[in-house]
Amino acid sequence: MYKTFLRPLLFQLDPEKVHHLSFKAIKIISSIGLSPLIRSYFSVDDPRLAKEVFGIKFKNPVGLAAGFDKNAQLYNELSDFGFGFVEIGTITPKAQKGNPKKRLFRLKKDKAIINRMGFNNLGVEQAVKNLRKEHRIIIGGNIGKNKITPNAEALNDYIECFQALYDLVDYFVVNVSSPNTPGLRELQDKKPLTALLTALKEENGRLSLVKSEKQKPILLKIAPDLTDDQLLDIIEIIGSTQIDGVIATNTTLSREGLYAEKKLKEENGGLSGKPLEKRSTEVIRFLAEKSNKAFPIIVVGGIHSGEDALSKLEAGADLIQLWTGFVYEGPHLIKEINKTILQKMET
Repeated sequence: MYKTFLRPLLFQLDPEKVHHLSFKAIKIISSIGLSPLIRSYFSVDDPRLAKEVFGIKFKNPVGLAAGFDKNAQLYNELSDFGFGFVEIGTITPKAQKGNPKKRLFRLKKDKAIINRMGFNNLGVEQAVKNLRKEHRIIIGGNIGKNKITPNAEALNDYIECFQALYDLVDYFVVNVSSPNTPGLRELQDKKPLTALLTALKEENGRLSLVKSEKQKPILLKIAPDLTDDQLLDIIEIIGSTQIDGVIATNTTLSREGLYAEKKLKEENGGLSGKPLEKRSTEVIRFLAEKSNKAFPIIVVGGIHSGEDALSKLEAGADLIQLWTGFVYEGPHLIKEINKTILQKMET
């Protein structure tokens, strides 16, 4: 129904407007008591899908990537579609509008999206308010810096978000890899990244002592455009800072091999979707092999089918995240992936 009826209709509209319409529709479905029906259709409840990663038990390995529920407004409702976890954000200390519109583009021939949203969000204070209701799902907090904050002061922004969200999320993701905030990817360089992660790790230890609880897992989200040498640096940094894992990968600046018309390909921003399938697999396989699987890997990028997801797990991923695949294939994709994993277990 989604791909034959809803998607063609929705794809006639502006992508950002569709995003807001989808939010409203999901809210309405929940408010009129249809959540149990949605759960019964989309959820796959099987204990064999459960997986413990960085000390957290996930009911299944399929999560929603950051960028969809930026302000933590819809995480419980999204859990009804069968996700095992939802990542909110990217959250910045202060609210910001992001980049000027139009900033979201569909490349239908490629099953891809280009975005240059620019960390548009309502700020950490609003996210905290939204997260205070009961959680029905594991929640990750993806944190970043405000556009107006110079890189020399970026640590303050990450620490502020980390402290504010500490009691309200299950794990953290440090986003230094978005291409849509000027200069942000410079924080992926070895020296500033080591300093940033070391400081967050120290704050994690301090807060866990104050609250007498275990430290929150910290993951690093990396770009697909890193070279092998840079990926080796990432492995070394994770080892030296003792953070808990990696999310691979964010959007790419590459436009190689696209079928879309020239005007679309030339839009600025990060590319996500099917064209990232090969590169995201290459990155996770490289990280897994070169580190001797020393840390968990969450994969995102180019997952549009159960077989796509299975190939990522076989390459070394521990968990899976969807975003563009969710947009193109619809919520049935979550169920398809979980069923494909179960079928693989039975062969």
